[in-house]
Amino acid sequence: MIFARKVWKLLVAIKDGLVLLLMLLFFGALYAGLSSRPSPAQVREGALLLRLKGAVVEEPEQVDPLSALASRSMPVTQYRARDLVRAIRAAASDARIKGVAIDLTGFRGGGFVHLSEIGEALDQVRAAKKPVLVYGTVYDDDSVLLAAHASEVWIHPLGSAFVQGPGGQTPYLKGLIDRFKVNVHVYRVGTYKDYVEPFERTEMSGPAREARGAVLQAIYGQWQDNVRKARPAAKLELASAQLAQTIKAAGGDSARAATASGLVDRIGDRAAFGDRVAALVGKDDSDKTPGAFAHTSLRTWIAANPAPSGGKRIGVVTVAGEIVDGDAGPGTAGGDRIAELLESSQAADLAGLVIRVDSPGGSVMASERIRGAIERIKAKGVPVAVSMANLAASGGYWVSTPGTRIFAEPGTITGSIGIFAVIPSFERTLADYGVKSDGVRTTPLSGQPDVFGGFTPEVEAVLQANIEGGYQRFLGLVAKSRGKTPQQIDAVAQGRIWDGGTARQIGLVDQFGSLDDALNWVAGQAKLGQGAWSPLYLGQSDNRYASLLQKLFGRDDESEAPEGDAFAQLAARQQDRLLGTLASAERVVGGQGAQAYCLGCPPSAAAGRIAAQPGPLTRWLAGLLR
Repeated sequence: MIFARKVWKLLVAIKDGLVLLLMLLFFGALYAGLSSRPSPAQVREGALLLRLKGAVVEEPEQVDPLSALASRSMPVTQYRARDLVRAIRAAASDARIKGVAIDLTGFRGGGFVHLSEIGEALDQVRAAKKPVLVYGTVYDDDSVLLAAHASEVWIHPLGSAFVQGPGGQTPYLKGLIDRFKVNVHVYRVGTYKDYVEPFERTEMSGPAREARGAVLQAIYGQWQDNVRKARPAAKLELASAQLAQTIKAAGGDSARAATASGLVDRIGDRAAFGDRVAALVGKDDSDKTPGAFAHTSLRTWIAANPAPSGGKRIGVVTVAGEIVDGDAGPGTAGGDRIAELLESSQAADLAGLVIRVDSPGGSVMASERIRGAIERIKAKGVPVAVSMANLAASGGYWVSTPGTRIFAEPGTITGSIGIFAVIPSFERTLADYGVKSDGVRTTPLSGQPDVFGGFTPEVEAVLQANIEGGYQRFLGLVAKSRGKTPQQIDAVAQGRIWDGGTARQIGLVDQFGSLDDALNWVAGQAKLGQGAWSPLYLGQSDNRYASLLQKLFGRDDESEAPEGDAFAQLAARQQDRLLGTLASAERVVGGQGAQAYCLGCPPSAAAGRIAAQPGPLTRWLAGLLR
């Protein structure tokens, strides 16, 4: 027994020692990762290399290191759009940067407005007589838009390029709901408020088809104009309606078909592309990898070109992603979190305020919480403007109503002024299993709404009246903001979405302009001259663990993305659609209250975000698909 006890103590000691060693190694690596921040001194003469292995968004989501380590996977990398624009503009005027090289192998897209802004910045580089070279394996709509602004576009010999155009089909769940005998109680106002249609119909309604078709055609028209202006030789019809014939004419060679459509210029692998860049900007003699060229990474370049500071501060508060109750975010617009930013000591000394919106909406209560906080700042005499990015619909428009001036882009999607609520009940489902509900009520509202025993007519009427009252409040807020009557707003509301150009014509938007235009307008209202102010992005925080986790999972700026073919990219896109559909269904059963949310808005405008806090169904399926 004594011997066995000693052996046991030895084994425990070894175990404790190994645990301690692993902890020391982990925290040592963590410290090294956090300490190895890029330095401006690391800038090298050569190309600015942008390896875009993820999605372009308005506000990146925070990465949870424990979740990432537990799942042994890194979430899709997200790039802040304004950081990319600032980096590219700086490259145009810096003599050390001889050109820009962009690797789109792992690119997951972004909103039309963001990509248009990046394209304009690339045009500035070319105007400075510097080459812009792009390499990719699969070019879809988003990567085609970016590549169109390059001076030279390369494609892998096994690659492909195609144009799908916005739009697609939405799953309508009425048949499935009926099969399980679930009663879906829908309360809404707005002929075009189509978010609830998949739960009460088997196909799209005529008004929803009309509204969505008009917006998608407008956005697609702008997309085509952008590509054709940047790349006049492009024959878009060969990569869309005539894609099959174009590939067949090229002998089944998709890469050759891409050159025939004028979307790409050269065919070659990554090494050949690198050799071409090296010939233009210089070789990297310290790197023996085939195709190596002298370059500076995006993170290093951003560190060397920080955003301006000094002078009076004009605050920028970002409302990005789904608007939810609580303190979620960044990357999700938690109503409490954003309201607290607006009520913080930082916001107390602002010379002006810009609300940057890129959201399809969400919770009515959270939207009102944000709107109220903005109104309180405005009441102090602080000039307030709203800058709409890709999307400012439904709840995204609700939070925009305090703006004295609303800026949007022609490609912005906005409107969707309407609200709804959906509550399922399961009395018919349970009855099939012999479950009945019974009890005593003192009033018709006792125990209501009862998801097991069904709703009484009185509670149905109360819930619908609440939604109608919320809609009237929404109309009143917009009418006051736009200087119109509620009746005039109701004529363009009813839950209908609008493109930015039409929204300006009907008075929902004041003028076209970017975030910079909104900032300059606020500075003018505050009587601040050029150089006397700078933007202060409230709540902006770069995840301290992101760089370390990216290195651990091979997703940092210096690693190359795997070169998947068109089938891999389409499969990933379908996975995102499936998870998005599940997240949408979970909003219905998640008890989230009245919602001001837009269904007809293109998913890319929301940068592919799913639910900020996915429910068990989404988490389960995400685990299966990972």
